[in-house]
Amino acid sequence: MIAPPDRTPLPREFFDRPVLEVAPDLLGRILVRTTPDGPIALRLTEVEAYDGPNDPGSHAYRGRTARNGVMFGPPGHVYVYFTYGMWFCMNLVCGPEGRASAVLLRAGEVIEGAELARKRRLSARNDKELAKGPARLATALDVARDLDGTDACAPGDTPLRILTGTAVTSDQVRNGPRTGVAGDGGVHPWRFWIANDPSVSPYRAHVPRRRSS
Repeated sequence: MIAPPDRTPLPREFFDRPVLEVAPDLLGRILVRTTPDGPIALRLTEVEAYDGPNDPGSHAYRGRTARNGVMFGPPGHVYVYFTYGMWFCMNLVCGPEGRASAVLLRAGEVIEGAELARKRRLSARNDKELAKGPARLATALDVARDLDGTDACAPGDTPLRILTGTAVTSDQVRNGPRTGVAGDGGVHPWRFWIANDPSVSPYRAHVPRRRSS
């Protein structure tokens, strides 16, 4: 018999570690989004690590701004950004405070509240596609900029929380280049995913956006 996933919230100490330790350790954990209509929970299956001043692909590579301030800590907070003028994406900040590292949540399997996620992801062909990609994940969970800075480790009721779930063994973890990251930041093999999981998004290399003539 397979044991049910552990529903204990992850403590702040979990996130107060180097980002390359936290990122693969998030696989198999459970993200719970509490909405006015009810909770949505998903099992994380794909993530990407971003390591601040050491990482040209990071939003914080050139220092602190109004946009990326949450990335500088404390750990365990949620960093939400808007991209391509269309989509939100969600990250979890890692420690130590002031280091500006975070893990982008790229994909997951919805395990509770699928009926709520389907209402937000009408184009999904099946439930494995509800959160297959970072923008889809944020859309399915109703995550927008107003949740930027949310403390996912706070006691009591919070709109976002990370539960212990069932950690993935090292033989199930794969890693490779990050999706769609340009330049020097694109070479880091800092995308981590669960092998053969159907909710993991396909890899796509960066393609420069063409200016309209």
